[in-house]
Parts: sequence; structure tokens; C-alpha cells
Amino acid sequence: MKVSEVMTAPPVTVAPHVPLLQVTRRMAESGVGSVLVVEDETLRGIVTDRDLAVRGLGGGLDPDTPVEAVMSAHVVTVDALDDVQAAYRTFRRVGVRRLPVLDGQLLVGVVTVDDLLLDVFRRLADLLGPVAWSVLQEPPGPPDADRAPYVR
Repeated sequence: MKVSEVMTAPPVTVAPHVPLLQVTRRMAESGVGSVLVVEDETLRGIVTDRDLAVRGLGGGLDPDTPVEAVMSAHVVTVDALDDVQAAYRTFRRVGVRRLPVLDGQLLVGVVTVDDLLLDVFRRLADLLGPVAWSVLQEPPGPPDADRAPYVR
């Protein structure tokens, strides 16, 4: 399976000069824990909710401070055509929870540890679903109203 099949696309991006307060709002509105900092279609950095909490607004910086002041400029990426195993290895090696995804030099998405976990859970459900149904005496859910609940 390729990284492109599990990544979130398109990525949420901001320019380096965008104020921290606006970045925080953008994260909240988009429901993401990080945004990629892009200038002239080139990835310049990444900023996470933790960066904002520790080094940004939570660290006493003015809300109008540009995001480039707290972003991580050294960004490790993976390629959209990489196998997800490459992403697993990169996460272990680098110790981050989010990796920007490139297609050549073009930024196309973000893959997170959560994306990979969700893929694992889906695969387990696909594998175990038929097995679980074959051993259940009745489908999951609340017991019928006219039956007494199971008591041990």
C-alpha cells in the first residue's frame, strides 16, 4: 500500500508571515493538529499544536508573531509513492507524529501516525469481521427487550 492511499490531502498550509493567532484558528477550523508552512509552493516548515502551546502563544509570544518564529524548519518528508512501510520506518527513526508527503517536489498531503493506525484498524476489522460474525450467536447490540439480560 502506498502512502498516497492513507495520507490526508490536500494539506492545510499557511505562509511564513501568517500570525500565530490566525494559524491557531486555521488549525481549529480545519480540525488538524498541524499546518505546513509553504512559500512560493515550497515547503518551508511545519508547526504543530504543541509548538503553538509551548513555544508560541503558550510561551508568551504575541498573537501577531509570524508563524515562522515557532515552526520547525527541518522537515522530514516521505514520497506519495513510497510504501507505507517506509513511512513506518521514518516515523520510528525521526520520532515525529506527522510527515509531509511530496510527489516529486510538489506538496500533496500529510500522513500521520493516526492515519497509519486507522489503516491498521481497518485491516483488522476486514480480517476479523467474518471470523467474529461466525462465532457470535447473535449480532452485537443491546439485547432484545423481551429477553432477560445475560447474568453470570
